Amino acid sequence: MTRTTAARDGAATADGAPAVVLREATASLGGRPVLRGVGLTVERGETVALLGANGSGKSTTIRAVLGQVPLTGGELELFGTPAARFRDWRRLGYVPQRSTAAAGVPATVREVVSAGRLARRRFRPLGREDKAAVRHALERVGLADRMRDPVDALSGGQHQRVLIARALAAEPELLIMDEPLAGVDVTSQDVLAETLRRQVEQGTSVLLVLHELGPLAPLIDRAVVLRDGVVERVADPATLHDPACHPHDSASAAEPASKIGTGFLS
Repeated sequence: MTRTTAARDGAATADGAPAVVLREATASLGGRPVLRGVGLTVERGETVALLGANGSGKSTTIRAVLGQVPLTGGELELFGTPAARFRDWRRLGYVPQRSTAAAGVPATVREVVSAGRLARRRFRPLGREDKAAVRHALERVGLADRMRDPVDALSGGQHQRVLIARALAAEPELLIMDEPLAGVDVTSQDVLAETLRRQVEQGTSVLLVLHELGPLAPLIDRAVVLRDGVVERVADPATLHDPACHPHDSASAAEPASKIGTGFLS
């Protein structure tokens, strides 16, 4: 039994619904169509990477899943619930592209990561369980010894690890990551890969945008290649030579978009 199959079987004892289902999703930014009918399913316990050239719609797709970009057409379901009725956002954890985690406000590493617990606490003071979750998240990314340090004292790679810890502190069932490897040093990439491996082993579903699979390649179950706002094909990650420079490599080993239907979309 494969890792993914085991994770799915374990999830099936809960509610069985996929973490994400997008059907014929369309969306626009500034009046310009960006998504033109994207179909995407992330099963429980599955890790799916979105690949494609700049402007292909990768980041817009995950922002649509997060509700940050409204759909102009199509459907979105989260854990079996239509997006319009979904309210349990604490089940999702989000790691944005690396930016100033504290948004210009002086903050320690622990304070930034503690923000990941707010959805669970409904903005009440953190309790013992919350503080333990924050420490555990920092241990996962190798920054427990820096929790009292100001965020602006960290390197770029450490900064990214803080954002990941903030998402993990929420103990999400679905982890969404936008370019987690971009501009990150090799050490932090390895830490991220190990952190993600542990989350996946626990049954967390993962949807992430990547330019290169890099050290995350062994964790990816399916690579979904976008082009001009549509799913061009679904590939076995092992067939992709270099998705950053050659996103259309090994087309014969991939599943063309016209054949996605069964087995990909619900």
